[in-house]
Parts: sequence; structure tokens; C-alpha cells
Amino acid sequence: MSEAQATPETPRTSEPCLCREVLRHIDQFFTVKSEAARQHFRSSRLEFLKAVRTLIDERIEHLSRAAQPGTKIAVE
Repeated sequence: MSEAQATPETPRTSEPCLCREVLRHIDQFFTVKSEAARQHFRSSRLEFLKAVRTLIDERIEHLSRAAQPGTKIAVE
């Protein structure tokens, strides 16, 4: 795994977060100045991460289910 690179503008201690990067690009593109809009983006980031967590939990549950045993067939 590659090391995250730190710059003076964006110091990083770990791999970049997809949500944070998308919001950064939206912020740059739309130049969001409203604090209310920024709060909505922060909230949506949390909701997005919760949705990803739910998908992961569902997949873990699916993979953790006990496999149905097959039928034994006598081979002559």
C-alpha cells in the first residue's frame, strides 16, 4: 500500500477518504460559502458512510451464514 502524501495545504495521516475528496471537489467547484450548505454536506458524508457500513454488514452476514449441507450419494 502506498504512503499518503502530505502537502502544506492538505496534511494527511492516512489514506484519503472518498467522501472527503468528493466534498472537497464540490466545495472547489461550487465555492460553497454558506455554512448551512457546508453542514448539509457534512451530514450527507456521515449518511453515506453509514450506508457503506450497512452494505458491508449485510455482506458479512450473507457470507457468515452456515452453508446448507449437501446430500451424500453412495458411489459404487
